[in-house]
Amino acid sequence: MTDTTLDMLSPVSDRAWIRLRTQIVLRWVAIFGQLVAVLVAEYVVRLQIDMGMAYFVIGLSAIANLVANFVFPENKRLSAQESLAMVIFDVIQLSLLLYLTGGLNNPFSMLLLGPVIVATNMTGPKSTAFVGALTILSASILAQAHHPLIDRNGTLLQLPDLFIFGAWSAIVIGVCFIGAYAIRINQEISAMSEGLAATQMALAREQKLTDLGGVVAAAAHELGTPLATIKLTSAELIDELADQPQLLEDARLIRDQADRCRVILRNMGRAGKDDLQLKTAPLTAVVHEAAQPHSERGIEVVFDSAPAPGSAIEQPEIRRRPEVIHGLRNLVQNAVDFADQRVLVETRWSDNHIVLRIVDDGPGFAPHTIGRLGEPFLRARRDPGRPGYDGMGLGLFIAKTLLERTGAELTFANGPGRRMRRARPGGAIVILTWPRSAIEATDHGPLSAENLPIIY
Repeated sequence: MTDTTLDMLSPVSDRAWIRLRTQIVLRWVAIFGQLVAVLVAEYVVRLQIDMGMAYFVIGLSAIANLVANFVFPENKRLSAQESLAMVIFDVIQLSLLLYLTGGLNNPFSMLLLGPVIVATNMTGPKSTAFVGALTILSASILAQAHHPLIDRNGTLLQLPDLFIFGAWSAIVIGVCFIGAYAIRINQEISAMSEGLAATQMALAREQKLTDLGGVVAAAAHELGTPLATIKLTSAELIDELADQPQLLEDARLIRDQADRCRVILRNMGRAGKDDLQLKTAPLTAVVHEAAQPHSERGIEVVFDSAPAPGSAIEQPEIRRRPEVIHGLRNLVQNAVDFADQRVLVETRWSDNHIVLRIVDDGPGFAPHTIGRLGEPFLRARRDPGRPGYDGMGLGLFIAKTLLERTGAELTFANGPGRRMRRARPGGAIVILTWPRSAIEATDHGPLSAENLPIIY
């Protein structure tokens, strides 16, 4: 993928993607909850609280919502900086309200974790860390400085210092754990979303190339008749202009160029009709087609096809699906990129399964990444001689995703080592296993298809 494409797929935390209306609605819910809590404290529990200041702090949040609602359009998307500003305002507003209602003696002090959770979903890791630090600072201040809670009888509602310390510790631990956990989950979701988008782009490109082949075939067929007419007319002109050398040369030029166009269109039409007409092909033909772009890059690509041991059946006919071709092509490219001299593509089939092994004689996969291969943006290969190469993180994810859509099960491993210089290389190994029913082109079912006759 190009740098432009990767820029388009940059993490959502760096882009304006949260609607202002969503944040306004969430804040109205918080305002309603704060107002209900203050009213219950005043009229039901009858706590002695500075209600005027409490209503004023809640009113600040309501005014901010109203201003944002009237000044900005409903479909406005918040940037990371704007989202951060709104979250900081919420932390300060909630801290002021807790300051007026007992600080950490107030059981609702745990709501300080709310803005941290919101920040992890709306801003980047650095902004989330800043919000978390601000929350911890607010909790530390509230543990020492706050208006006391006094009930209707004038009794001071004060937790023991040990419980205050416990509440403060719970907030600090909650901020750290929830923040780190949410950041990690969002990063994985973001990477997976970007990888899936890249997979869809790759599959769409492969499908467009296939469709383009059909268009080329149709164009070659439609232009064949006009070119034949031009050639016939030019031949008649050559006979009639035998006594006019200048015009005769032009007529011959027209005939020669018409012949040239017919040759070009015949070749284009044959290539296009290959894609358009060949709906199914033998298994080995599809494997060769997928590997062909990388078979002449200075690395020997060896193909070994045979029935599985104990099976004598003929090789299956499978459908030429873009997912299979593009996925296998990515895997072969990965093997060729890291191979020293040769790559082995081994195909076996039995009554129930089709197994394909791609083995290279390169350095193999890094052992600590084998269990995570197939995740997007993972540096999967090691090569001391190519420090600038990022491996097959995204490419391997695309290949794995496309092939699994066809029913394949992928296994990654390393060979016995480069000391094994025999018929089979000893680097990275990728094993693909399909149930025959999932990939074989049969006379019935969703994969049934017939190769259409090629008509010129």
